[in-house]
Parts: sequence; structure tokens; C-alpha cells
Amino acid sequence: MNTTIRALLTALLAISLAACNDNGEADEATAPVVRAPLTAPTTEDDAAWGEYLTDVVRRNLGGVSNSPYLYYLPAESTENFGGEYQRLLEKSELDIKRGILAGNMLAFGSPSSSKMADLIIASFEGVDPGSMEGVRVLFIGDAADNLRVQEALKPSGVTYQFVEAR
Repeated sequence: MNTTIRALLTALLAISLAACNDNGEADEATAPVVRAPLTAPTTEDDAAWGEYLTDVVRRNLGGVSNSPYLYYLPAESTENFGGEYQRLLEKSELDIKRGILAGNMLAFGSPSSSKMADLIIASFEGVDPGSMEGVRVLFIGDAADNLRVQEALKPSGVTYQFVEAR
């Protein structure tokens, strides 16, 4: 997946989130449209995953009013997956080291749930205990990866939320 496609997916999410209020409903000027939740793609198509993850993040914003930090890792079969993984790990580590203010959300999702779980855990290594209270972390992945991510994040003080990709 090239950088242009990733930028487009991020822009799509930012635009769709900006069009919604805190409840994920349409602006008052238009009639609210209630849509059924999307299901997780059964393929490794990045565009389909981008649409699905956007929907899940939008439905789980809760009280978060800022645009969330979004981390998407393509499927392991993607050309240069190792490079994609390393760049995303560096980005998430840098964001976390700079500091995330309370009231913000970090959202992680991928067709490669176990690799994303590894990335989340590695990103939070060395975070001071309790230093991220008030920050929400949303992990969209396989149930098999939930507990290990939850345990790794617990010391940081984040509010952790898991959504099974299905």
C-alpha cells in the first residue's frame, strides 16, 4: 500500500468524522440517517477496510470531540509489509512519546489483527504508569488478541475499548 492510498483513507475518515457530531448523527440541518453497522471485510482490500474501520471508529467515539489518531496496518501479504509495519510503529511510538492529551482517542485496526496487537504493545512499552489517564484506545481486531493488548495497556491508565472485527 503506498503512502497516497493511506493518506486518502485517513482523509476519508477525517472528513466523515467532521460531518458528524459527538453522537455520530448527521448535522441538525439534515435528517439523521441511521445506518446498520458495516461488517468486517472478508478480503484484504484496503478501501473496504478503510470504510469498515471508519464506521467502527465513528460508532465508538463516545465523548471524544477531537479527530482520533488513526493507525491502519495493511494485510501481511502486502508488498513491503515489513516496511509498512516499521513506519507505523515509529509513528505510533512518536505520537505516544510526545504525549496524548486526555479526551483524545487512539484507534488501531488491521486485517492482520495479531500484527496490529504486536504493534500496539510495542508502542506502549516504556510508557510511565498512569501517564495516559483520560486517553481512549480503541482496538478493532480478533478476540484472540484482546486480552494481551488489554493487559499491556493497563499500566498506562488509558481507557481501553475492544471491538471484535466481524
